[in-house]
Amino acid sequence: MAAPLKTIPSTSVDDDVVATMRAIGQRVRAAARPLALAPTAQKNAALAAMATAIRAQQADILKANAEDIAEAKAGRATAAFIDRLTLDATRVSAMADSIDVVRGLADPVGRVIDAWTRPNGMTIERVRVPLGVIGVIYESRPNVTADAGSLALKAGNAVILRGGSESLRTCSAIHAGLVEGLAAARLPTDAIALVPTRDRAAVGAMLAGLDGAIDVIVPRGGKGLVARVQAEARVPVFAHLDGNCHVYVDRAADLGMARTIVLNAKMRRTGVCGAAETLLVDRAVAATHLAPLVTMLLDAGCEVRGDDATRQVDARVRPASETDWSTEFLDAIIAVKVVDGVDDAIAHIENHGSHHTDAIITADPATAEKFLSEVDSAIVLHNASTQFADGGEFGFGAEIGIATGRLHARGPVGVEQLTTFKYRVRGTGQTRP
Repeated sequence: MAAPLKTIPSTSVDDDVVATMRAIGQRVRAAARPLALAPTAQKNAALAAMATAIRAQQADILKANAEDIAEAKAGRATAAFIDRLTLDATRVSAMADSIDVVRGLADPVGRVIDAWTRPNGMTIERVRVPLGVIGVIYESRPNVTADAGSLALKAGNAVILRGGSESLRTCSAIHAGLVEGLAAARLPTDAIALVPTRDRAAVGAMLAGLDGAIDVIVPRGGKGLVARVQAEARVPVFAHLDGNCHVYVDRAADLGMARTIVLNAKMRRTGVCGAAETLLVDRAVAATHLAPLVTMLLDAGCEVRGDDATRQVDARVRPASETDWSTEFLDAIIAVKVVDGVDDAIAHIENHGSHHTDAIITADPATAEKFLSEVDSAIVLHNASTQFADGGEFGFGAEIGIATGRLHARGPVGVEQLTTFKYRVRGTGQTRP
């Protein structure tokens, strides 16, 4: 039986969640300005202390995580859900390592993006500045606590973290290390706040903006959470609703490479948003490539749902429904379809994809460039697994989420995407005629 939650506040807080959230918003907003002005060395010192604290407190983090896992299992959570929730020594070490990578990144704050001089002699600079206060709402993955906290800090932002109710113990243990790092660097400890309640009203309060305290919301979780955030938020949102990712095996694809990439894209971790959910095979190589790929997936324990051509290669293939082509399974299930070349593949992705991550396997450079140019997704890959859809794999150290919208941020949201810009104009007495 899971231990009782020691981090849950008294019922008096639960009785007035909105008031509690407003108070948190005020404290975090107050912390945002000194953080925005903090020099790089001070932010880096905090990040170094955070990574040290996470490593030192590994036993406490894993103990809290074991209690969360026991409760999730008692509630009959799915295997994929448990995988997202679970930490071990390797994953805790990876969290600390990611913080170190973020520390090593160039500080985006104050960076001059562009500069020019007007005919009247005025000089104009476009310079990066923090967004302000970021609200992050996430489910199951407790490592997001460290990722979001460290990225927000590096970009000079304060942050309010609302982890999933199922991971509150673990998130609280990780958060303690982040606060320790802030204190060690003499930065305001309110700059990284963790919502201390499971009450869903806290989410509603964040979506309303906490009386102007929150500048942007980043949801990271299942479709239900993201849909609610996108529907109810009164502040800008960086998000993706579905990760319906495709791998297209072209007529010029090497079968050995295709086998390796497809297996990794689907089965490395089936519950991540970058997992492949649909495999498209060019009809020109279906006779040689389709059966080996389908059999490989089936033998690896993946359920295959296919069109008529796919069902003919193995009796274990189940018929695909129309909805399967648009489904993010987040499980060991994949939809497989034979298409008539790259144009048909691109059309299928446009009609059924979620503009998240899509890959082509081909030895033909022209076909690859066509796919990379015409597929309208945040991330497109050539001869690589869709599971590289991750900020850490992009060299960002971590990510606060993946955005599929077209405004401000798209793809992995790292430190640069957590800034905006302002203009600095210098004159010598100019006036406008």
